[in-house]
Amino acid sequence: MNDMTIHCLGLGLATRNAKNEIIEVYYPQPLLNPDTALSSLLVTSCAIQTGENSVTQIDEKLASALASKLLEAKFAKHAEQVQQMNEGQGQLILCVLFTDSAPKNVAEAYLKLHLLSHRLCKPQSLNLDGLFAVLHNLAWTNEGAIDLEELPARQMAARLAGTTLEVASVDKFPKMTSYVVPAGVRIAHTARVRLGAYLGAGTTVMHEGFVNFNAGTEGPAMIEGRISAGVMVGANSDLGGGCSTMGTLSGGGTEVIWVGENCLIGANAGIGIPLANGCTVEAGLYLTAGTKLNVLGADGALLKTVKAKDLAGVEDLLFRRNSLSGGVECVPLKSSISLNDDLHSHN
Repeated sequence: MNDMTIHCLGLGLATRNAKNEIIEVYYPQPLLNPDTALSSLLVTSCAIQTGENSVTQIDEKLASALASKLLEAKFAKHAEQVQQMNEGQGQLILCVLFTDSAPKNVAEAYLKLHLLSHRLCKPQSLNLDGLFAVLHNLAWTNEGAIDLEELPARQMAARLAGTTLEVASVDKFPKMTSYVVPAGVRIAHTARVRLGAYLGAGTTVMHEGFVNFNAGTEGPAMIEGRISAGVMVGANSDLGGGCSTMGTLSGGGTEVIWVGENCLIGANAGIGIPLANGCTVEAGLYLTAGTKLNVLGADGALLKTVKAKDLAGVEDLLFRRNSLSGGVECVPLKSSISLNDDLHSHN
């Protein structure tokens, strides 16, 4: 047997459209760096070519045989999972990724998004190149994901049955909570957190907060603003209402923005630079990489004038506007932000 080192795998329930194409997949328990013996058993039983990322349809006969082998090898939990998922009328698939290469299909893409939301991988740690091209733009409804070409017929069928098909959104990404709810979090408006978001324990996402895929929080954190794709927010940080973090998806940007620990970004403020630990951005102030900053000493004396990007990584700074001159200033802070512990205890 060749080397059975597998990057990740998942037994999933797939939804297919009328063309028999997989349009979304639910992986209840994805595995990162799975046990070698388990990997070998799954790969051998499903006749998967070693070393090649694959998606295998598991029919009722194969599922029954696979469950028996798993039980015999004392992988009782996985055997039970196969048996349970086999009741999904031909929806069961096995996705195996030997390498972290760019996702080639929907099943691979959804497995990686699940890894992020299950907190098995951190944002920016997985290869998601070409993700948008792989995913289908779908109608997300009270009856699950529906191919847009099939939506009118499904809406008509619902009406004829005396019901209404509720379309919550039309998007390439579903909401995270339809697939996984991480322990220890509060999400006031679940549609504002996409699958592929990483929410650390103790995170609160308020009604106007938003967390994109491949982004998130170390936790605890208070999120009332926007965390764009690719952005990670450190522990004990607070993103005020209406604030934003500049991601790498729009405008061809390549700079990875992050927010350190114990930071505060005020209401309607924003950052286009990495923000180091203990920093505060005044409400309404948007810092771009080229923002001109007057750096002041503890005594208020002007030390130098720099661009905001030159202070990326410098800790314990307050970024504010001068109400008289209108210029942007940077001054040292002597204390850090402290969050209310009661707000972030979600046990």
